[in-house]
Amino acid sequence: MSRLANLQQEVQQTEAEMVRFVCEYTDEEQLQKSMLYSIQAGGKRIRPLLLLATVASFSKEHTRGCYQTAAALEMIHTYSLIHDDLPAMDDDDLRRGKPTNHKVYGEALAILAGDGLLTAAFELLSISEIEPTKKILLIQLLAKAAGTHGMVAGQVADMQSEHQQVPLDELMAIHKRKTGALIRFAIVAGGILANQSEGTIAYLDQFAQHLGLAFQIRDDLLDVVGTTEELGKTANRDEQLEKSTYPGLLGLEDAKLALTNEIKAAETVLEQLAAVPTFDATLLKDVCTLFQL
Repeated sequence: MSRLANLQQEVQQTEAEMVRFVCEYTDEEQLQKSMLYSIQAGGKRIRPLLLLATVASFSKEHTRGCYQTAAALEMIHTYSLIHDDLPAMDDDDLRRGKPTNHKVYGEALAILAGDGLLTAAFELLSISEIEPTKKILLIQLLAKAAGTHGMVAGQVADMQSEHQQVPLDELMAIHKRKTGALIRFAIVAGGILANQSEGTIAYLDQFAQHLGLAFQIRDDLLDVVGTTEELGKTANRDEQLEKSTYPGLLGLEDAKLALTNEIKAAETVLEQLAAVPTFDATLLKDVCTLFQL
């Protein structure tokens, strides 16, 4: 079994941390069920995978603190999906091949389940088995990535760009926040947990920025070329909502080229990291293949 396949199995430790925490710290039965419904709905767990892959790339062992950080990150990602699917946002009925949370539990409970996952993520990280100084830094970075500097701001800009064609630099700025911010946190947090220098973490941040854009371009492309069955969510939804997307702005072939260029740029940064004695780029290069069409 390849290192990547082994790591994908290891991500299940993150799953266990999320379920354990929600079960132990959520008192309301229906709220717990709603939160667990979305946590256990599946998904590729790309963000935990990136965090764990980054730690492993520096020949560091995965501690419980690594799994707890990855779990907190995935809880925030899951909350964002619950809220994205709401009628006031993208109004989707399907997520990961299952009815969306509000279709099962109603809008009010779905909103509160998202709120619960968001706040629980920071509670989990605050009691994680991580050295205090690092823990405070990770909490600060995660709040920045998830909030009004990052994902939330990007989601607002994305909604405001509907029914219009924004220029490419504006589209990139939207997705660096909406999608890229949590991916950047995953990789930077991996570097912090692996005890890397500020210079090394700066390179990891560059790598993450390219990978975050690649992820969004790929997602936009799949919305056009994929089926509902393959995606686990409604295909061609971006077009229905008149969202600004890379295929819509650049055309299908140039969007594919943009995806290839972002992945190549990410791999180039990994080559620059080769000077770090303990760094092995192989695993992160393998992860990059998951971002291709």
